[in-house]
Amino acid sequence: MTSLTVLAGPASPADLAAARMQMALSLGWHIVLACLGVGMPALLLFAEWRAVRTGDEDFHRLARRWAKAVGVLFAVGAVSGTILSFEMGLLWPGLMGLYGEVVGLPFALEGIAFFIEAIFLGIWLYAWGRLSPRAHLLSGVPILVAGVASAFFIVSANAWMNQPRGFDLENGRVTHVSPWAAMFNPATPPQTLHMILAAFMVAGFGTAGVYAVALLRGRRDRYHRLGFLVPFTLAAIITPVQIVAGDYAARFLSEYQPTKLAAFEGLYRTGPNAPLSLGGFYMDDRMRYAVEIPSALSLLVGYRPDAVVQGLDRTPPGDRPPVTAVHWAFEIMVGIGFLLLLLSAWLAWSWWRRRDLPRTPWFLRLAAIAGVLAVVAVEAGWTATEVGRQPWVVYGRLRTFQAVNPVPGLWAGFVVVSLVYVVLTVATVYVLRHMTRGRQVAPQEPAVT
Repeated sequence: MTSLTVLAGPASPADLAAARMQMALSLGWHIVLACLGVGMPALLLFAEWRAVRTGDEDFHRLARRWAKAVGVLFAVGAVSGTILSFEMGLLWPGLMGLYGEVVGLPFALEGIAFFIEAIFLGIWLYAWGRLSPRAHLLSGVPILVAGVASAFFIVSANAWMNQPRGFDLENGRVTHVSPWAAMFNPATPPQTLHMILAAFMVAGFGTAGVYAVALLRGRRDRYHRLGFLVPFTLAAIITPVQIVAGDYAARFLSEYQPTKLAAFEGLYRTGPNAPLSLGGFYMDDRMRYAVEIPSALSLLVGYRPDAVVQGLDRTPPGDRPPVTAVHWAFEIMVGIGFLLLLLSAWLAWSWWRRRDLPRTPWFLRLAAIAGVLAVVAVEAGWTATEVGRQPWVVYGRLRTFQAVNPVPGLWAGFVVVSLVYVVLTVATVYVLRHMTRGRQVAPQEPAVT
């Protein structure tokens, strides 16, 4: 593994911390809107398809009301996405200056997908009633395709940071660049699949949560039931698929990033019969206060208890991530995933028996917070992925402190960007709540619920 020294010299620890915190804030904020932008067009298209096919007014109202919310979220997401694009160059010139030509292709393709999505979203929002129902429905298909494509391209760039490919490094210079090989690196399939499925879960559980609250408040009409069942069913179907995809991603790590997997489980010693650790804290090269399931990690990784799993003892201390933080982020993600699976199974059982929602209000109470839990799981999973790669920004090639902008005063930028996100959050919540509580309008253009 080779590394490169930034010519201008390293940044101070305080400025490095500020840059990392700013990037974490921007990514953590934007990823929620990105998930909604990927998943909600599928809900819109399904609702409009049902309305066109059957003439169902309730599905028509759902499509119109969800579309207005998507328009607001898309606009705000464009702002946060623009901030992120500037941060890549301003905060991490050591990364983009050296490897920009290698990893630039997915960013360029994501820009094209973004413009396609924006164009057709505008058509979809403003051409309702001006196009035939079938033509209007078809105009929404590129929104879904472009949203998924955007997620694929961006996550493939992050996958390259975990598995850098498509170039040679000769005397500190990048040569023999192959952008396609870089984009389709070994980490791209598991990471993109895991993230896109997570986006549909966030959109599904999050949208259903809004209607779960309405159902708890006594709004039991067909419109609110459909508003709950359609997105919740989508998320419930995807949840078991996501768990399988997560297992695929974990087994990928055992081969390509064993240090990250060892940090996920707090595993120090390499060997067979590796245990699975639940909870606990990593101190003095061991997990303390954890519940260990004997040989479970070996079974998950190699399908047999004597499968050898690499531990942290094979990685120099300076190349290890902060184990406890990574372990807990991973635990939170997995734990929430299984909670959402149980909630999905609860609805499936009730629907199979009575073709109805569970009668206890506890189901709706849990469903109301499922969207928040899905967001927390995504944030935790992203934390595990990014912090688990540390101290590398490009795994095995470039350390994070070498990539950061060496110019002093990055804390000022972090403060300014934090204030911007406070304003964006307040404005977004205000607009969505105002739309929700707005006066009723004509049936052909109902207010948002």
